[in-house]
Amino acid sequence: MSVVQLGIPSNKVTEDDLRPIFAKAGLELSEPLLGDFSTLISSLDAAIESLPDDKEVLPRPDLTKYPRTDIHIPEDNELGAWATKVNAKCISPTSDLLKGCTVALKDNMAFAGVRCTNGTSMVDWTPEIDATVVTRVMDAGAIILGKAACENSCLEGMSGTAVTGQVHNPYAKGYSAGGSSSGSGRLVATGSVDLAFGCDQGGSIRIPASSCGIVGLKPTWGLVPYTGILSLDATIDHAGPMTKNVRDCALFLEVIAGPDGWDDRQPPFGLEGDKLKFVAPVDTLLAKESSKMLEGVKIGVMAEGFEIPRQDPNVVASVKSAIEKFESLGATVAPVSVPLHKDAPMLWTCALPLSGGRQSLLGDMDGRKQLYLTDRAELVGPKLTQAQFDALGPGASNMYAGYLWIQEKYGAKVQGKAMNLLKATSDAYDKALKEFDVLVMPTLPYPPPKMPEPGSDEGPLSFLTRSIGLVANTCPFNNSGHPALSLPVGFVPAREDPSVKLPTAMQIVGRKYADADCLKVAAAWEKAFDWKTL
Repeated sequence: MSVVQLGIPSNKVTEDDLRPIFAKAGLELSEPLLGDFSTLISSLDAAIESLPDDKEVLPRPDLTKYPRTDIHIPEDNELGAWATKVNAKCISPTSDLLKGCTVALKDNMAFAGVRCTNGTSMVDWTPEIDATVVTRVMDAGAIILGKAACENSCLEGMSGTAVTGQVHNPYAKGYSAGGSSSGSGRLVATGSVDLAFGCDQGGSIRIPASSCGIVGLKPTWGLVPYTGILSLDATIDHAGPMTKNVRDCALFLEVIAGPDGWDDRQPPFGLEGDKLKFVAPVDTLLAKESSKMLEGVKIGVMAEGFEIPRQDPNVVASVKSAIEKFESLGATVAPVSVPLHKDAPMLWTCALPLSGGRQSLLGDMDGRKQLYLTDRAELVGPKLTQAQFDALGPGASNMYAGYLWIQEKYGAKVQGKAMNLLKATSDAYDKALKEFDVLVMPTLPYPPPKMPEPGSDEGPLSFLTRSIGLVANTCPFNNSGHPALSLPVGFVPAREDPSVKLPTAMQIVGRKYADADCLKVAAAWEKAFDWKTL
């Protein structure tokens, strides 16, 4: 590393300060070398101490333009759905696209003055900034009603781990609402809000969307800025809409999509004009007669999406029946095989712990060009304390254990190897999407599982066993970055009790930055068929 200044600061770093640090790293330095580094590190330390306050450059909101009132933790949290209530809107919106629409934020999103739990008591953090997408919905006339509960550290697919309590399925109390955007799914399904934000690193928009019978879109990676939202791993972070119907999904996406100048997940150019228009394509399609809505559209039925271990036959039958209906809308439907899809969940599993442990749990976003949430990062050290580890849910504690193991046993090689292999998987989806406009498959392999009894001391092995394979069809598209939409297509019996009927869904996957294709295919099916009667 080059040196830009050299001097003898008043608080010099001594050889005695450095010796134990090098020893901890397994290094033994001669006295002359220690002397050299004493001077060099002293200059570095002086530069660090001279840094100005970064709060001056943070995008802090104008609270006179975006006032927020009645911030409180509700006594009635609607069977776990709400984490914190608030009333907020822009007093001079720039559009009326979402005029009067009520919105819930996922509780991993920064909203100045409102606590952000991230589903855990690991740290106590109240942000001073607003996430970019939060400002965008207020500028479009929306009213924010609060923060929806999310699962512990956003690392669970079942809704039983949020620090604010279990989130119950809107169709059957005691069953999972899906995770990690659990509260968002329930609030939209029950009509408590018109729209809700979800964030998705392995399925956390699509799992609750499928479980709660709503529409959820994981957009193309980078289409929607992630600025001001707690990251899990920047290479798989996605924020997106959770809505009651497809047109609302398109409208919500149109408001929040596009570059913000902060987030390096987004391409440096090209996200503009018609690429950010989603409502008009949907409306144009819906104006056609049903039998011609999908004329010329080729739909690939991905074989491997129906070959998931432990897959429920009722889910398979429901989704296959829904897919058959596309032909009546004018589409061409044909099978397609992407063999690498079966390996993708294993690669996701191996790629996540090292980067996820650092970025999600320790707040270390090293190497990214983005807004850093430094006030939260300073609440966590280079490793978790016992109290912080004990505050983690089963999924989060499992990832931290995996992070420690991979860091100690393998270093950077495992993540690098998995990421290299995942490129081939992404290319395989791209190849299939040259032949087809979209790929379809079940969103989830089985209906929402029953949650443990409240207060259960179930360990991580037992808890995580309840949802083995849950993300098999969702997580591959986090790594690949393709847009993936979950559309409800019917009810299926619960595995634990066949008399309980729960929603199931079809996943529609499109080409990168062709999110409109997913929306159009979903809108056509939704217009022609009532999923609640199938």
